[in-house]
Amino acid sequence: MTVRVLDREFTIGCEAHEREQLLDAARYLDLRMRDARDHGPSLTYEKIAVMSALNICNILLQQERELRDREQHIDQRVAAMTEKLHRELDDRP
Repeated sequence: MTVRVLDREFTIGCEAHEREQLLDAARYLDLRMRDARDHGPSLTYEKIAVMSALNICNILLQQERELRDREQHIDQRVAAMTEKLHRELDDRP
C-alpha cells in the first residue's frame, strides 16, 4: 500500500488487517513532521524525519514510564488491601 508523509509517497507492504493502523501511523507521522518543518523550515527532509522520530520516541517512553508508575501504584494498593483483608480475616473468631 502507498502512504504519503510530508508530500512524499512510500510503498509499504502490509497485511490487509494492518492497513488501518498503518494509515493512522502515517497520518500521525505526517502531522509530527509538518510540525517539525514549520518550526525549522530550512531543515532537510532527513533531519525533519529524525527530529520527528525522536519526538515520537520521547512521547512513547514518557507514556511507558507513566504506565509503569501507575501499575506500580496499583500493585502497591492491591498488596496493601490484600494485607488488610488478611489481617481482618485472621482477627475473626
